[in-house]
Amino acid sequence: MPPRRVLIAGNWKMNGLRSALGEIEAIAAGYDDALKARADLLVCPPATLLIPAGERLAGSGVLLGGQNCHPSPGGAHTGGISAEMLQDAGACAVIVGHSERRTNLSESDAVVMAKVKAAWCRGLLPLVCVGETAEERDAGAAVEVVTRQVRQSVPDGCTAANMVIAYEPVWAIGTGRTPTPEDVAQIHGTIRRILKERFGAEADGMRILYGGSVKPDNAAVLLAVPDVDGALVGGASLKASDFLAIARATP
Repeated sequence: MPPRRVLIAGNWKMNGLRSALGEIEAIAAGYDDALKARADLLVCPPATLLIPAGERLAGSGVLLGGQNCHPSPGGAHTGGISAEMLQDAGACAVIVGHSERRTNLSESDAVVMAKVKAAWCRGLLPLVCVGETAEERDAGAAVEVVTRQVRQSVPDGCTAANMVIAYEPVWAIGTGRTPTPEDVAQIHGTIRRILKERFGAEADGMRILYGGSVKPDNAAVLLAVPDVDGALVGGASLKASDFLAIARATP
């Protein structure tokens, strides 16, 4: 199995108007040959910016992704966006199961798994998010929660080419708090073990990202942790300079 290639993914969440497309252009311009040799870059803007963002990323090598997709391919789902729509807009990947949707919209593991399968049907790479709340960590249940989410959100048929897992401790998202490298290593090691139990040697090539208050000043430490194969970046991905600095921190 070849070494896992680092993936730095930016989740813009519900941020960004057309005036922010200059940051997309700056990310594309900053993805030079030296950086291409070290890491893949993926930007997931809001759905309203997918097409213009894709136009500005064309030819740069920076990948385009969506932030969510509906389990169904189409139909009477007002406000929904299907995997086919994302593909049609130029996306090649999609975030599913983000903790903000699990928590605020009560998305279950079963729903997340259905979204993964929907993404696969359109050839999209799903980034499946897992992570515990502060209450769960304080209760000593972090490993148990993440284990359940990985087992019940990730379907059979996963390969290194069609699956990325992102560990995002809920209590670290947008708070400025981050777990210790030892905490990250424990959870990422647990995820790797579960994947190997299910998928054997194929799991050695599956990328596991860390997410949760990743910034230029802590990226190098986090990206150096064993079994951390990149980062899912929130707020810092809105500024091209910060996002590129995180990517350049790749060991």
